[in-house]
Amino acid sequence: MLPPYTADRLVTEIAGYGRTLVAFSGGVDSSVVLAAAARALGPGGVAAVTAVSPAVPGAEVAEAAEFCARLGVPHHAVETREMEVAGYRENGPRRCYFCKSTLLDTARQVAAEHGFDAVATGTNASDVAAGFRPGIRAAAERGARTPLADLGLDKAAVRALARAWDLRTADKPAAACLSSRVAYGVAITPARLARVERAEAAARRLLAAHHVHNVRVRDLGATARLEVDPHLVDTARGDAALHAAIRAAGFDGAEVAVEPFRSGSMNELLADPERWRGA
Repeated sequence: MLPPYTADRLVTEIAGYGRTLVAFSGGVDSSVVLAAAARALGPGGVAAVTAVSPAVPGAEVAEAAEFCARLGVPHHAVETREMEVAGYRENGPRRCYFCKSTLLDTARQVAAEHGFDAVATGTNASDVAAGFRPGIRAAAERGARTPLADLGLDKAAVRALARAWDLRTADKPAAACLSSRVAYGVAITPARLARVERAEAAARRLLAAHHVHNVRVRDLGATARLEVDPHLVDTARGDAALHAAIRAAGFDGAEVAVEPFRSGSMNELLADPERWRGA
């Protein structure tokens, strides 16, 4: 249950930032920050910036633009060029640090060009408590504001606030960037990200009749792992057409394992460097 004063606290917090640019992925966290900023500052005092990158599905960028149009705030879709950073391409455990660095450096440039006083992200209290999150450090080093985390709003509170404001993202599944699907130690390339995007789109389409919520295709290098909602695991394991569609998306000849969806499952390899380096 959302305390009645939570929305007021968030709006008041952001009102103190001055003109604010929100790093907007289109997910529920950043959409709540953007909606709060619009309430606090008015449409002229806020804008959104969304990364355009091989790691971000084109559909997500389009949805972000539509959300901003409905909210009545300007939207900047900007290439972030993280592929040019060696530390990102090599895909070690600090990949998210390099990714967030390029995003926030780009956002700061947009903010400077358009006269914004602050850049805010959708980092929430659950993210801070989750453990290994190098991207949070990169954002902090660049002075990004984190109103959700600063007010102690966890994922459940954020979703409750999105429902209270009737935001269309309230029940949207988490959608981390496509690079998070690639096992550490396996190089990030546009082709590898594209095959993950195609495979996930095919899996979601073929499982739509089963009311699928979470879909991830994990690229393990030589093999693939499909993660779906627990109640769909047996269905997905026995669906030959689904496995064929994933292979046709670019995982030619690969074994496709099916497991229950686990957010951040790639981080489970971090405790064993030999496993992630050889994945």
